[in-house]
Amino acid sequence: MRPIEIAIPILLSIYAVWHLIGSRPRIVIFLPILTISLLVLHSLIEGLRWQMIPLYILTAIALVTSLISFSKPNPIHRHRPTILSIILTILNLLLISVCAALPALLPVPTLLKPGGSYSVGTRTLVLTDQNRKEIYSSKEEPRKFMIEIWYPSVKPGINATRAPWMPEAKIVAPAIADYINLPHFFLDHLSLAKSWSYESLPADQSGGPYPVLIFSHGWNGFRQQSTFLMEELASQGYIVAALEHPYGARLTVFPDGTIIPNYPSALPKGKPDDEYEAAARILVNQWAGDIGYTLIFLDQLNQHDPNDQLTNLLDMNKVGIFGHSTGGGATIQFCGTDPRCKAGLTLDAFMRPVSLTVLDNGTRQPFFYLFSELWPFQRNTDLFNRYYAHVDKTNRVVTILGADHYDFSDLPALSPLAPQLGLKGPINGARVQEIIKTYVLAFFNQQFKNNPSQLLIKSQISFPEVIYRP
Repeated sequence: MRPIEIAIPILLSIYAVWHLIGSRPRIVIFLPILTISLLVLHSLIEGLRWQMIPLYILTAIALVTSLISFSKPNPIHRHRPTILSIILTILNLLLISVCAALPALLPVPTLLKPGGSYSVGTRTLVLTDQNRKEIYSSKEEPRKFMIEIWYPSVKPGINATRAPWMPEAKIVAPAIADYINLPHFFLDHLSLAKSWSYESLPADQSGGPYPVLIFSHGWNGFRQQSTFLMEELASQGYIVAALEHPYGARLTVFPDGTIIPNYPSALPKGKPDDEYEAAARILVNQWAGDIGYTLIFLDQLNQHDPNDQLTNLLDMNKVGIFGHSTGGGATIQFCGTDPRCKAGLTLDAFMRPVSLTVLDNGTRQPFFYLFSELWPFQRNTDLFNRYYAHVDKTNRVVTILGADHYDFSDLPALSPLAPQLGLKGPINGARVQEIIKTYVLAFFNQQFKNNPSQLLIKSQISFPEVIYRP
């Protein structure tokens, strides 16, 4: 819960306990008025949300009772608490606790603060590749998609405001709730979540040019799904572009108001393996095309940024590709066919969309593969082993014990009940994100910043949850 949200039930509890005292200081009557004042500040500063409605109602009730008490004379003698008054007070405290539990169990998500020396700027762009057709649209139109860029920036001024975690949350959050089988309104409060980035801050020129990393999300994912990792990499001196693949993302909302929902037939459930994987390869080939066009765009941006932010700051000779799930498959597919990829990393790579050519020839770039313990299934493992037999033996595979598929995203931050909602494994959420950030950063630092790490060679005592493949 946010600070003012915490203060409201505390004041209500103090007001409830004072009912046990026969003679109360008259100032106690004004506690509900103070609570109402905090509620107004909460509305203006933090923002109202549906999880707080029971506490809003209790605050209104407390205000009414205080006004009634105000009209009565203040007793000058004490009364012993009666059994009834004690019981009522305990019930009031229990009611306040129950009402406070809802916003506590569904808090406004707070991302881990980036640990690098740079502040982080961000901007969102729409790219249109006139040379490729949109294969999932009923219209004849070119492929259009979105990217979000995080980059090392100058320190924000006093009046700078943090960018929203998900700018289109009012539209996208209900779609995410539907996907994970929650009530449609359940995640509306995501619109209040803030990232640690600042929109359109000037880039920090001192450390450039910076290595470039491209991230591809998973099926039914979205470009901000792993913001904790994007911001960490940018704070450590990388320029990171996360793609949003229309028709594969959960919901894409373009700045002009166009909304593109997920297209389920792109990965048709219930089909035989050969039919399913043929469709999946078409999908990932489109995603690999998005990655390739993004590199073309970034090269042009490096030569001349119309916003005068990133010109000459992108080191296009140091390009890393990484992705989660289907985006991990797109990473392997792209790096297996395009030499612009200098290093690759996958998070629970989904191998069924990878072409037979790449499966049987592997990739030539340095790679690092992270898997959760609970997600991999036999078909995926068999295909990964087929591919892994053809890669350089210095590439390493690690498994994070206790982690599940969505632990590579921000979704575990949605609630302390994330494991029960199927959004993460039993491992502590902050711990698994720290592991992911540490290993991803170590790999790209070794490849692009000449900073070798023993962490990438064998298991370390400091990370007993990480198991290396023999």
